[in-house]
Amino acid sequence: MPKMKAHSGIKKRVKVTGAGKIVHQKSGKRHNLEGKPTSRTRRLDGVAEVSKADVPRVRRMLGL
Repeated sequence: MPKMKAHSGIKKRVKVTGAGKIVHQKSGKRHNLEGKPTSRTRRLDGVAEVSKADVPRVRRMLGL
């Protein structure tokens, strides 16, 4: 039986924490930043947890 390969796209986009949660960067902070309020760009800092509905699919794609 061949090895299970993790989805190379999802590997680059999510990270599994020590507690097993799956986190991702928030979207909307790549370009056109001059047109966005500073409060919005600050809100988009940091990581967010993957939604509960998407966790099984993401875990499967990671090969977990």
